[in-house]
Amino acid sequence: MSHRIEIMDTTLRDGEQTDGVSFSPFEKLQISRMLLEKLNVDRIEVASARVSMGEQESVRSIFDWARQKGLDHRIEILGFVDHRASVDWVRSAGGSVINLLTKGSQKHCQLQLGKTLSEHLADIERTISYADDQGVTVNVYLEDWSNGYLHSPDYVVEMLKALRTMPIHRFLLPDTLGILSPDEVKAGIAHALQAVPNLEIDFHGHNDYGLATANCMAAVQAGVKGLHVAVNGLGERAGNSPLEAVVTALHDKLGVETSVREEALTDASRLVETFSRKRISSNRPIVGADVFTQTAGIHADGDKKHNLYANPILPERFGRQRVYALGKLAGKASVANNLKSLGIELPAEQEKALLEKIKELGERKETVTADDLPFLIEDLFGGVQTRFVRVTDIRIVTANNESPHAELKLEIDGQEYASASSGDGGYDAFMKALASIASQINLELPELTDYELRIPPGGKTDALVETVITWKSRDGMSGFRTVGVDSDQMMAAVKATEKMLNRLFIANAALASKSH
Repeated sequence: MSHRIEIMDTTLRDGEQTDGVSFSPFEKLQISRMLLEKLNVDRIEVASARVSMGEQESVRSIFDWARQKGLDHRIEILGFVDHRASVDWVRSAGGSVINLLTKGSQKHCQLQLGKTLSEHLADIERTISYADDQGVTVNVYLEDWSNGYLHSPDYVVEMLKALRTMPIHRFLLPDTLGILSPDEVKAGIAHALQAVPNLEIDFHGHNDYGLATANCMAAVQAGVKGLHVAVNGLGERAGNSPLEAVVTALHDKLGVETSVREEALTDASRLVETFSRKRISSNRPIVGADVFTQTAGIHADGDKKHNLYANPILPERFGRQRVYALGKLAGKASVANNLKSLGIELPAEQEKALLEKIKELGERKETVTADDLPFLIEDLFGGVQTRFVRVTDIRIVTANNESPHAELKLEIDGQEYASASSGDGGYDAFMKALASIASQINLELPELTDYELRIPPGGKTDALVETVITWKSRDGMSGFRTVGVDSDQMMAAVKATEKMLNRLFIANAALASKSH
């Protein structure tokens, strides 16, 4: 087993085969920069050759940027056994590495190409020879290798032995249809290495059985040098091996080194989520919104005392923080931990009353977050300084052929402020008016990173709407979410934003009290 594994990310090529996903040239460049500079994967596969002129221009812009950074040798393009066409396409785009797609199973060779293995090998050799003459490095995919190993192993051995005589850098073995189990992956790679020892093998997994991460671990144990992954597991059907889970499992369970910076995994996930328009589930391992949330009160109590419910997948590794959910399962420690994070101290009897109110709301399936606590405290006890900011008046106007306009009045610590602004939408106009007030009082607003509307299935036009906004402080610290509920979508967003403002002021007040 190799103690260092190369990570090749194929989000921009294989990941783009996800239904409905098509990255623009700008998006492809931004994702490339994230992957190579911030996340620091070893290589990326950015496109398939001969797709379109637009795709070639997009790839060319990536290479133009990468060449200035000295990163162009880490960018690869999928190509085809077509003698000169794919190689010329790659070179015209500025590339120097081609991942040649060959047929790794007898069925594909005979039924899709209508050729014998010897005929296919002759075509491959001609393409590789031309690439070598042009100074293009060749890696070879054995498409449908998993079926080849299971149903035509002699074909695979003959093919590998013939390819070994050609100038090929890496052999890329894909589980194209996601059919293998970990035991089958181990046996298949062992089969290849026994036939042709010392091959430089990458394993390319798919997640049709939900086994992609386990299969990647098995491949490493069997002796591969590299793995292919995609951010958020993007890919055709059930997707590719998910980068975030694979890398974390390699580090923790196999003690294997990679070049990937764990602290950038969350940012990479959010960027790809935004550009792909494919939302990830809240409970997705490593990067899901809820995976570092403790819900049960007993778990919060154990964490408060001796970190009894913490596992090695610590949120701080990924630039995140532990969250203690507030709902019907919450306990005293859940409330205490959230109050502490806000810098709020309450007498024991008030904490108990607050917990009962939270449980009551949870029973009614109402969402309660840490940022709701100042509002709940005020409603329950009054006179406790937990709410510094109030939206006292708001007027948002949208109309055809007219820029949306917002007029805003805020009460901040007893003083009133007013502002008005236009924007690209009603909420944008509101935020610009808010930014104007913030500049007057030297308040730095956090960055809005996500905005989600939740409308009950089958809800009527007067149904309550829940707006969930994710924010990130300008200094790059961990993000947080605020929730607003109203029958009007815009007012729900305003309420969520009001909670964000109170969170800022409570945090500032806590810092001020500590400094004194």
